[in-house]
Amino acid sequence: MDLETGFHHNHLKKQSWATVFTLAYQSLGVVYGDLSTSPLYVFKSTFAEDIEHSETNEEIFGALSFIFWTLTLVPLLKYVFIVLKADDNGEGGTFALYSLLCRHARVSSLPNCQLADEELSSYKNATPNFALTSFGSRLKSTLEKYRVLQRFLLVLALVGACMVIGDGVLTPALSVFSAVSGVELAMAKEHHKYVEVPVACIILMALFALQHYGTHRVGHLFAPVIILWLLSISSIGLYNIIHWNPHIYKALSPVHMYKFLKKTQSGGWKSLGGILLCITGSEAMFADLGHFSQLSIQIAFTSFVYPSLILAYMGQAAYLSQHHVIENDYQVGFYISVPKNLRVPVLLIAILAAVVGSQAIITGTFSIIKQCSSLGCFPRVKIVHTSSKFHGQIYIPEINWILMTLCLAVTIGFRDTKRMGNASGLAVITVMLVTTCLMSLIIVLCWHQSVFLAIGFVVFFGMIEALYFSASLVKFLEGAWVPIALSLIFMLVMYVWHYGTIKKYEFDVQNKVSVDWLLSLGPTLGIVRVRGIGLVHTELVSGIPAIFSHFVTNLPAFHQVLIFLCVKSVPVPHVRHEERFLVGRIGPREYRVYRCIVRYGYRDVHKDDVEFEKDLVCSIAEFIRKQKDGSTPDGNCVDGKLGNDDEVMRVVGTPSTHVKGVEIRMDGQDGYDEADGVEVQEINPVKKRVRFMVPESPEMDDGSRAELRDLMEAREAGVAYILGHSYVKAKQGSSFVKKIVINFGYELLRRNSRPSTDALTVPHASTLEVGMVYHV
Repeated sequence: MDLETGFHHNHLKKQSWATVFTLAYQSLGVVYGDLSTSPLYVFKSTFAEDIEHSETNEEIFGALSFIFWTLTLVPLLKYVFIVLKADDNGEGGTFALYSLLCRHARVSSLPNCQLADEELSSYKNATPNFALTSFGSRLKSTLEKYRVLQRFLLVLALVGACMVIGDGVLTPALSVFSAVSGVELAMAKEHHKYVEVPVACIILMALFALQHYGTHRVGHLFAPVIILWLLSISSIGLYNIIHWNPHIYKALSPVHMYKFLKKTQSGGWKSLGGILLCITGSEAMFADLGHFSQLSIQIAFTSFVYPSLILAYMGQAAYLSQHHVIENDYQVGFYISVPKNLRVPVLLIAILAAVVGSQAIITGTFSIIKQCSSLGCFPRVKIVHTSSKFHGQIYIPEINWILMTLCLAVTIGFRDTKRMGNASGLAVITVMLVTTCLMSLIIVLCWHQSVFLAIGFVVFFGMIEALYFSASLVKFLEGAWVPIALSLIFMLVMYVWHYGTIKKYEFDVQNKVSVDWLLSLGPTLGIVRVRGIGLVHTELVSGIPAIFSHFVTNLPAFHQVLIFLCVKSVPVPHVRHEERFLVGRIGPREYRVYRCIVRYGYRDVHKDDVEFEKDLVCSIAEFIRKQKDGSTPDGNCVDGKLGNDDEVMRVVGTPSTHVKGVEIRMDGQDGYDEADGVEVQEINPVKKRVRFMVPESPEMDDGSRAELRDLMEAREAGVAYILGHSYVKAKQGSSFVKKIVINFGYELLRRNSRPSTDALTVPHASTLEVGMVYHV
């Protein structure tokens, strides 16, 4: 099944206004769920402990001023008008920024990069016509020269990814618990706490349990829920402004921020950790860019979300400015400002909105883990695509249950929004700081702008975010330790996996067998050639893997057609179908040995085994068809020179991109005339006969036709998957830390992760595993 519908190419096309507004409508349910539910807990978290609501109203006016300017400067100015422009071929998020830097400065952490990858059409965005500035050139050469700086960039991107995962634990707990907290107003103090936690836990368990169904079944309801929620809070806010304090707009003046800090001093500074929660979910505007477009997200935020949130916060402040003595224990919160006859329906809408907002961050967590796994920074996990139309809707079972367990633990352990808010705030602001740091490099290296513009960006937004970061960090013992602990755990897992993967690849490179050794064996490779296709999986893009020599040494028989297959990720979000396969021949034509490199972007969907196998064989057949002679390809070729062995590779697309290319047809299928196909004798009368349907032009010589016949015979006989089963051990003389990391850490992760071919669902009946110990 091909889930890549081409939706991610929308940004390259001129969209109609109808499409833009449709995307803007859909983005309300996917992008803004988390940001829209923040009024549930911002004022309550701000006034939880550090400051009190006094008769002078200086605290409430100052808090409102901070909320207004924070919403204006960070989500509106920074993200909507600046960061959204730093897309990676339409994709956004922390890894999109890192991917851009990898391509513009050669700082990629992927071990099997090739020069041919730089020829991909999506490898480079449209860059300004003018060249890098002198400082930009020096910065680029410095990053490429020093390995420690490259590792620092990788660690920075991983910190952002880990904090997004931490947010995936904390945001559902905070949003759902805050929505359910409305029952406080309807129950006695001694009873409501016994109801809130169980109800919140039940909702959270239901939310995570339904993840495997995917969001496409109820996704059409997300936007109406958020629209209804925003209309509700903005209407209530407008009512409170008119009814309680029509002059509340004066509190938006920055002067009130100064008065707030002057009066509250250190208490006011600490309370900024609560105000920070008003921008939770802002990063989603950038992270979910690949599903929508810049213009649609900008329209939705500026015309609807932003005004609605401002009215909601102003309405709460207007109500609280006239109510200083709260009879119940709810203190300063959202539901206290809702008219009594509307509290029950608003409570129900709030719970639905909290579920939608939580769903968005959970899906975002799945997406970031898939990106990390594609770039070799996270153990391989099972990825289930829940929609056949939208490539971004995925479900990861292992991660889902880990998130649910941690989310329930946070809810039961904290049981109040104050500590949950402290934890969530630190995770949110850390991701924003990472984005600010990476954006400064994007401005210089990718946009070719002045270094002073980059410094101005970092100083202006960095100071704002550093202020909130310090206010959140000071709450370390009051909940802020949770995202730090979670990030350290995930960071350790990511770095150990990445380190082990690099060391394993280096062993493969150092112990690979030269092509000359293979050619010296002669056309039969020195062994018995049996019918069928032997598909040797390897991480190498050149040379012969040691696993193959290890195999033929112990079993002197192999298939009549031998394919060395490398499935690799490249630092782009998507690879076009016509550029998917890179095919070459190893040795003379009569050897029937090929190399095929299959390239995927970090957001691409891997096909299942039936379709993949068909595409692979068709691509090799197309490669054979387009040869002018036995060894030298014509047309669209790239010079390999990927190692000690010089290989010439051809870019071959999937069968869907071949207008008049080779196709596989079963007996009885309609297609070309019999005369146009290359026929072979029926090998097994029980099986259906398979034929390659080859167009008449270009004319093929007899050698190419014989090669195609051999390939078809091998395809009919079956495909055997030869997989390497490696056991990685630290070599003698390694340090104690390296032995712990490799022998225990990496090996534990390897045993509990999916195999590298799991995405292809290789059939067990056709699988042959070759064990080998890697001493790294």
